[in-house]
Amino acid sequence: MKHQKKMILMLLILIQSVAVSAKDYKASFFHIKHDGTTLNTRSIQFAIDYIHKNGGGRLVFHVGRYLTGSIHLKSNVTLQLEEGAVLLGSTNPFDYDRIGQTALIHARDLENVGITGKGMIDGQGRALANNSIAYANDGLIEDILKYDRTRESIRPMIIYFYNCTNVTIKDLILQNSACWLQTYERCKNMVIDGITVNNVAFWNSDGIDIVDCDNVVITNNNIDAADDGICLKSHTEGYYCNNILIENNIVRTSANGIKLGTAGKGGFRNIKAINNTVYNTYRSAIALQSVDGGFLEDIVIDGLKSINTGNVIYLRLGERVAGKKSTMDRISIKNVVADVPFEKADAGYDYEGPIEDMPRNISPIIIAGLPGQYINDVTFTNFEVSYPGRGSKFIAYVPLDKLDSIPEQPAQYPEFSQFKEIPAWGIYVRHAKNINFSNIHLTAEKKDYRLPIIMDDVHGAQLKKVTFKQIDQKKLLYTQKSTNIKVD
Repeated sequence: MKHQKKMILMLLILIQSVAVSAKDYKASFFHIKHDGTTLNTRSIQFAIDYIHKNGGGRLVFHVGRYLTGSIHLKSNVTLQLEEGAVLLGSTNPFDYDRIGQTALIHARDLENVGITGKGMIDGQGRALANNSIAYANDGLIEDILKYDRTRESIRPMIIYFYNCTNVTIKDLILQNSACWLQTYERCKNMVIDGITVNNVAFWNSDGIDIVDCDNVVITNNNIDAADDGICLKSHTEGYYCNNILIENNIVRTSANGIKLGTAGKGGFRNIKAINNTVYNTYRSAIALQSVDGGFLEDIVIDGLKSINTGNVIYLRLGERVAGKKSTMDRISIKNVVADVPFEKADAGYDYEGPIEDMPRNISPIIIAGLPGQYINDVTFTNFEVSYPGRGSKFIAYVPLDKLDSIPEQPAQYPEFSQFKEIPAWGIYVRHAKNINFSNIHLTAEKKDYRLPIIMDDVHGAQLKKVTFKQIDQKKLLYTQKSTNIKVD
């Protein structure tokens, strides 16, 4: 933790030193119009190029609405959006460039770049998506440009940075992307601080995506996303996310709150998520997934408030490509307060999570490896988790002597609901080693036919000060094919 705090301080000092030396250029100097209708793409690009050639600085947008298509940042240039300034993304798909990804703001192989200020960037993503569908249906563009839930690389993001060093994203309001809002890939020394994300305009709309980055601070952000809120990915073998701090964020999504993985070809190491809040979230508050042949290790979750979230924690090993074995080691999760609702947690939002994998009862915390591939060295400390109970054999039922009937599903896309019925209402552990629970209190508000905790193929586990409250239930734990399980 001391090392990480030192990293934050050094990054902030670096950012401040760059900002102090930066020269300001008003957007109006370059005849950039703020009427909301004039397409300013060429004017804004000319301004960025000019500032870069003249030693760097800030392009400052004052009050107004500035319409643009794709623009490309240059080293030592920051876009500064003052309060009341709105950078509007064009709703015409032909106004966007695709370089690696389609985006409104591109940055590639740069240093000392940023987007700051209390203004707004609005991608107008819903109109952009609908226009693209109409163009495709009319035969004006190729069918590959149709917008649907599977063609993320075609839909424009608002921000895509690749291989950039010393990046600052601060204080902005970012909203209405047609896809993932902002992706930073192979970037180093980056701060994302104090931003507000409203990204619920279309399907697959993540809040923040970090891909194979090193030394990243994500702090004090407020995120509302239709898809994952803060998502770390690893797209390439030999690269990985390293030394990342996620602290004091508030997240609401119709998918997962804070997620590591799904895309995990390289890996994740030295990740800390401190004092975050997740609410009204359809899937997991915390999802740690190693399913693409990479590693996931040395992760600390300390301080999580999960309010009205469909699943609290989901740890998963998978093998989406046969022969690509993944690992998960040294996970510490502590100081968690959570409640799980009986009803759908994101009901009423525009793009709700789907009704899927039903029928099933409410799912518990899940730690799920694979046969012969064990999740190893997991510690849970200081948990207070409230469940609705109401688990009923008439909805779905797996008897304790049929635990082997729960499918392994190594190749399936990882989500906590993928196993359908789980025969525990509190915690379910399968294919794991060296698991330690300490000071855990589980509550089921109403009667549930299931036991609080089930361990299947678990070797080396300690339960210390683990208690539960459930009507007419006296047994805490059931184990199968497990060894060295100690209960205090």
